[in-house]
Order: sequence, then structure tokens, then C-alpha cells
Amino acid sequence: MKGKSILITGGTGSLGRALTRRILDLSPAVRRLVIFSRDELKQSEMAQEFSETNHGQLRFFLGDVRDRNRLVRAFQGIDIVIHAAALKQVPAAEYNPMEFVHTNVGGAENVIEAGIDAGVSTIIALSTDKASAPINLYGATKLCSDKLFVAANSYTGHKMRSSVVRYGNVMGSRGSVIPLFLREARKGVLPITDPQMTRFNITLSEGVGLVLWAVENALGGEIFVPKIPSYRLVDLAEAIGPSCEKRITGIRPGEKIHEEMITSDDSQATIDLEDYYAIVPPSSNRRASHPLGGEKLPHRFSYNSRDNTDFLSVEQIRKLIRDQIDSKWEPI
Repeated sequence: MKGKSILITGGTGSLGRALTRRILDLSPAVRRLVIFSRDELKQSEMAQEFSETNHGQLRFFLGDVRDRNRLVRAFQGIDIVIHAAALKQVPAAEYNPMEFVHTNVGGAENVIEAGIDAGVSTIIALSTDKASAPINLYGATKLCSDKLFVAANSYTGHKMRSSVVRYGNVMGSRGSVIPLFLREARKGVLPITDPQMTRFNITLSEGVGLVLWAVENALGGEIFVPKIPSYRLVDLAEAIGPSCEKRITGIRPGEKIHEEMITSDDSQATIDLEDYYAIVPPSSNRRASHPLGGEKLPHRFSYNSRDNTDFLSVEQIRKLIRDQIDSKWEPI
């Protein structure tokens, strides 16, 4: 990324901040790093965290991905766009569907069109396990977004590389279950939506690593999926609040019992890249081998949080919380 100009939409979020930190640490010779978001308070806080004295290449740009003209202006001179802006809360999507469509689908269209108009060379869009066989509106909007970014390669005649990274719950990110449980444990009661529920788990560091790997290696049209562990919700509750009451509350609107990142139908177009899977576009899937290498997956393979071969134990969850969120934390 040396000498490149990079823009992160939604750059003031949990992953955007972590990306900013990693890019500035690993690539101090990056020409320009632009944080594009609609939250001026968070931009102000980031500007204080990353001082201009030490990071003169960092810029902040107020705007909304719903505003194509603003994106075109922000993308001028940009080589690489990392698209992290989205509305993400599953229950909120069920009651505010058009807002999610405007931001997650319309915003994706605007990012693609602005990228074409501004001559951007690479777009890496962030997605979610909820986009795989979605049952909720949030997942449906992200699946549509994924399809738009994959199709953008043909749409532009492959002049602009556009790929997707899809992963599970980012540990400790705003609105995720672990911060919720850490707060609720102090009250003595942890809400369990369903005792059978499982979820994928990825740390911020792992998420950042996947995104930056995709920036360097994506050919265009792939959906990259990391190999990450799962946890059982009851084990997470036991790890955080062993003395707390575990209260069954029932599944919220739009929730799944188990999450899935590669469906059995997608598996025929998926290759194994050791640390990651890649769902490749139809044109690549027809070749005997993919330029990235890798092995094709077995027929009807699926990658879901229930049948995952790697599950976190209670003690492993506790260690991750101390390593990733709060080094002084103790179970309640």
C-alpha cells in the first residue's frame, strides 16, 4: 500500500479505527488515509487519538454513503476503498426496513458508481455471516450488497477490482453480544435467547488482517470467508457470569439459532485457501484451477456455527476477553 491513497467508509466504527491503526503502523508510507463517516464527534475523537503531528497523511471527510455526489468528491485521487459503512442491528432492521435498504443497498450502489467515476482501482466491501441464506432484512440487504460488489467487476469490464470479505461477530464491537453480557452481568442476570444458539467469533485484529489480505490479494469478484471458531451462547454466559441467573428470553425478530457463512449451494463455487475460504465468481469457477490456488471443497459442504470443528471453551472465551477487551476483567 506504499504510495497509495486509501479511504474507509464508516471509518469511525470499531473496525474502521482498528484498520486505521494497523494501516498507519504497517504502512507509514501510505500517501493518504481518508476517514469517511457521518459522525463528526467520532471524527473529532479520532483526530485527537491520531495526532496530525505523527500522522500527517490522515484526513477526515464528513458524509453519508446515501449521498453519491459526496462520495464522488471524497473519492477523488483515491486508489483503494474499504467499504465498512452500514446499518447493522438485526431487530432495528425489521422495524425500519427502508432505512436499511437505503444505506446498505443504495449505499453499496453509490460506492460502486462513485468508484467508477473517480477512477478507484480497488474496493473491498465488508459483509456479515447474516448475508448467507438470510432470514432477516439486515442479512438480505447485505446479500444484495455483496451481489452488487461481485457484479461490479463485470459491470466495469474488470477495470476496478471489487471483492467482499464476510465474517461473523466481531468480538467487543459496538452492539455485539459480549459487551452486552459484560454490562448485564453486573446486574446479576444474563439473557439467553435460546440455549442451543451458536455464533462465529472473530477478533478485531483477525478482521483487520482479513481485510488487508484481501486488499493485497483479491483479483475481483471473490467473497472471502475466514476460518474462525464458534462459541455456544450458554458457554459465553458461563464464561462471563458463572454466578449470574441465566434467563431464557426467546429469539428476537430476525435472529437465527445458528449462523452460516458458506451454504451447501455456494460450496461448489468455493475454494480452500488454508486460512480462508473464497467463494469465487462463476467465470473463475469454470476454470480447472483458480489463480489464487487452493482446493475445491467437497460436494454439499457448508460452513456454519453449529457444525464448526473449532469451538471455544469457557476458559478460552475468558482469555480472549482479557486479551481483546479488558486485561483486568474477572468473571462475576
